[in-house]
Amino acid sequence: MDFIQNELKEIKELLKKQTIQQKEILTVKEASEFLGLSVSRLYKMTSNKEIPYCKPGGKIIYLCRQELVQWIISSRVAPDSELEDEMKNYLGETCKSLSI
Repeated sequence: MDFIQNELKEIKELLKKQTIQQKEILTVKEASEFLGLSVSRLYKMTSNKEIPYCKPGGKIIYLCRQELVQWIISSRVAPDSELEDEMKNYLGETCKSLSI
């Protein structure tokens, strides 16, 4: 009996995650699950305006899933190898313009 209850709980969680993936507008709780952050951390981030959100009527906070994805992508940290390539390209172009 415990096995069946655990299986049902897992199925319920998977359905919940799938529903969040399909929604465009998320509540704070849904966004916290989507981002893997605590609800309190997400509230702090909205309070500090670190993350995009909407607050229609000045009450409930909503977050756009696509804006969250863009926010994640814009926070990308480049690996050292990529930075080294950019530096070499920049220095190469700078040296070429100085020798003209």
